[in-house]
Amino acid sequence: MNIGITGTGSYLPTIVTKNSDFKNHKFLNADGTPFKHPNDVIIQKFQGITGISERRYAEDNMNTSQLAFFAAEKAIADAKIDKEELDYIIFAHNFGDVTFGRSQGDALPSLATRVKHQLQIKNPKCVAYDLLFGCPGWIEGVIQANAFIKSGIAKKCLVIGAEALSRVVDKHDRDSMIYSDGAGATIVEAKENAGEILAHNSATYANEEAFFLFFGESYSKTSKEDTRYIKMYGRKIYEFAVTHVPQAMKDSLDKSGVPINEVKKIFIHQANEKMDEAIIKRFYKLFNMEMPDGIMPMSIEKLGNSSVATIPTLFDMVKNGKMENQSIKKGDVVIFASVGAGMNINAIVYRV
Repeated sequence: MNIGITGTGSYLPTIVTKNSDFKNHKFLNADGTPFKHPNDVIIQKFQGITGISERRYAEDNMNTSQLAFFAAEKAIADAKIDKEELDYIIFAHNFGDVTFGRSQGDALPSLATRVKHQLQIKNPKCVAYDLLFGCPGWIEGVIQANAFIKSGIAKKCLVIGAEALSRVVDKHDRDSMIYSDGAGATIVEAKENAGEILAHNSATYANEEAFFLFFGESYSKTSKEDTRYIKMYGRKIYEFAVTHVPQAMKDSLDKSGVPINEVKKIFIHQANEKMDEAIIKRFYKLFNMEMPDGIMPMSIEKLGNSSVATIPTLFDMVKNGKMENQSIKKGDVVIFASVGAGMNINAIVYRV
């Protein structure tokens, strides 16, 4: 039997925040000095680079594990399985549950345990654990589920990617406009006529790259709070990603034995539109080819960067016909690829 994704689900929060909503923000440089340009110019340049025009934020009374629960319910229903038959719940996130208005993350008990509790699964043999792997966490969770099933210690796994990054951003940092909230979930199981994980590839670069993404203080030097926020060295991440991700994708595709011209879609982490385009163009350049039109579905314009949630959410949307001019069908070969904190990269070649 093939090991594949038999069910998908996603949850998009209802609060839509447009770029125009940032016009009155007080953006600062890292040293606390104000920008020379007005916010209109900052926002225009931001959208030109990232492609983001709006993003989704979680409702005040919700947190990451609750977003995940809604996505998980949909994935279980889509796969038409009994939730009590799940052997593993693998939950990829970064910051735990961060209650609205607070800064401290809560990951005790694990968010996977919280989802199992909300799903009211009684089976104690359903093992629930969290996975911290940066933005590539959902892909890594699918790789782990595949390994569990191949080894015979599992038959059905629920893999979730969810995050509420809006709770951990510094409002004085212009990069705060990148981040958003959301959840995507998938059922991975061995089943006749299911999809098939053909090959995968993962790597961690932890020398000078280890702290390209980190937790740091607010850019506002007048803030008396001892609170830290998600920070990044954007240029270094861009250079790292366009250097390493294309080769990781190629290595995975070479391992699968699938010719490049049979790849129908590439589901890449929705981090930055310009960066994603550069990655895919360099990937095709490794085969002396131009990037095909329509190969890369993009949701970042309307949904922003929700970290681990971007790929499973995007895949669910395309699979269910919720994206204009984008579709996949049974037998199509697609690639999942991501890059993020660690610095970690990974890729999966998958036959739908």
